[in-house]
Amino acid sequence: MICASVIICTHNPRPHYLRRVLEALRAQTLPLDQWELLLIDNASEEPLTAVNWDLSWHARARHVREEELGLAPARLRGIREAAADMLVFVDDDNLLAPDYLEEALRIMREWPMLGAWGSGVTTPEFEAQPAPELLGYVGMLALRNVKAAQWSNTMPCLRAMPYGAGQCLRAQVAAAYRQHFERSPIKIKDRTGDSFDSSGDLEIGYVACVLEMGVGIFPQLKLTHLIPKDRLTEDYLVKLAGGILASNVLLEYKQLSVVPVSPFAGLLGIPRVIREIFGRKGIERRMYLAEIRSRIRTRAIILEHERQKRRNGRFAIPSSRG
Repeated sequence: MICASVIICTHNPRPHYLRRVLEALRAQTLPLDQWELLLIDNASEEPLTAVNWDLSWHARARHVREEELGLAPARLRGIREAAADMLVFVDDDNLLAPDYLEEALRIMREWPMLGAWGSGVTTPEFEAQPAPELLGYVGMLALRNVKAAQWSNTMPCLRAMPYGAGQCLRAQVAAAYRQHFERSPIKIKDRTGDSFDSSGDLEIGYVACVLEMGVGIFPQLKLTHLIPKDRLTEDYLVKLAGGILASNVLLEYKQLSVVPVSPFAGLLGIPRVIREIFGRKGIERRMYLAEIRSRIRTRAIILEHERQKRRNGRFAIPSSRG
């Protein structure tokens, strides 16, 4: 009986990282015959095939090619291919602790009210030590360290929201997310090529909450996040912050119908923005400018959708009651 479907979504992976990801999966304490492995090649320039990526050590492993670029399309392909009641998303730079799958299954059984859950301890392995002025921002790289389980079934429930790295979900939630994504006129496709948009993992968690289930993170679920030096530059972190903010604003609008206010709104709007810009220096100024640009961009998308909505009607996440 297959208890878990482990889904690795990857696009042009770093070979030495992906090898370590697979080695960590091979070392899982959950017997191989109880889970399947799906390696989703998301339009990599050099296709990941059985010739260059041997998965024969796992009898239930499969290579799957998804041509539509984007982390969300890759996840959706994994959802369509998965056969188990529990799905586990693993990024191509995540090393799961040896007991990760076993613990994830235990949580699934002991917490029947949860629809999505994940790692409460995500430890970085830096290729190079971050510069001191960047240490306050590396938390954006999906790092966390909680001492006790945290869970919630109300939106936005961000403190208990599992990140995409090691995210576990029930097949029921996966199916509802797929339906929601396909019906939504505003699609959060997550990381796509050079795009820094994100929040697809948060949207899965929101779907779980709408289904009257919950989300949670657990310190028993541990993983290591491999972080290359090119993700520890000021330029990268500024772009990442802008992408995260833009995606979160879109997600808040989709789930809560919150139309963001212009950063220049009100009589004091423009003077306030100017004061903030000149009152900051270095990376703090760049982060603030990235925030302003993201809010302007997403507000334009939302206002255009509002105009279309008046003509075409609303959209909604499918409910658990059909």
